[in-house]
Amino acid sequence: MSRSITFSMIKPDGIENGHIGSILEKINKAGFKIVALKLTHLTKHDAELFYSVHNERPFYKDLVSFITRGPILAMVLEKENAVDDFRTLIGSTNPLEAAEGTIRKLFAKSVGENVIHGSDSDKNAVIECNFHFSNREIFSEK
Repeated sequence: MSRSITFSMIKPDGIENGHIGSILEKINKAGFKIVALKLTHLTKHDAELFYSVHNERPFYKDLVSFITRGPILAMVLEKENAVDDFRTLIGSTNPLEAAEGTIRKLFAKSVGENVIHGSDSDKNAVIECNFHFSNREIFSEK
């Protein structure tokens, strides 16, 4: 199996509550290689574009407001089976339903403030990585 990539971001709640180091440690221990990393702040326009797939959902405005309230830590991760393995590592969107030891079980407070994002498919991983990073910012072994 070849190495693949996924996109992740530590959301504003994870940064505000001081979880960057602990989350990065779990990512490293799970065998992911960080091939791009950037502390940034999404504008309202960028957040609306990034979450446009949800623009008809009732939580869309709250999601945009939440993700723009503070900085995010965007990252591209590389590993065999990156998307699925990362989804397992972060756990269910609802931290009450997340498996023990997952990032969301350990650090998230609610469905709305669930500390971390992970791509849900290989196709979306590429789209999301390209949204946040230029090619010259990604140092993949591929």
